[in-house]
Amino acid sequence: MKKSDIIASIGVTILLVAFVLNLFKVISTQSKVYSALNFIGAALCGYSSYLIQFYPFVILESIWAAFGLYSFFNVPRGTSK
Repeated sequence: MKKSDIIASIGVTILLVAFVLNLFKVISTQSKVYSALNFIGAALCGYSSYLIQFYPFVILESIWAAFGLYSFFNVPRGTSK
């Protein structure tokens, strides 16, 4: 298994963990944990795509990571209706 495959596998696993935890209402999309998992997972996937020179996914995952990072710092936390 190549380095890029290992990095991509870790990134995809992190993204799927965030998805499943949200699906089962363990974490909210408004939580810092969810945003951090999305940022880290997307960043790893983007980096692995860069390593194999698959630039459409580099762009996709970079945008995903950027929004995950933006959400981590800017989404209001602890608000309830």
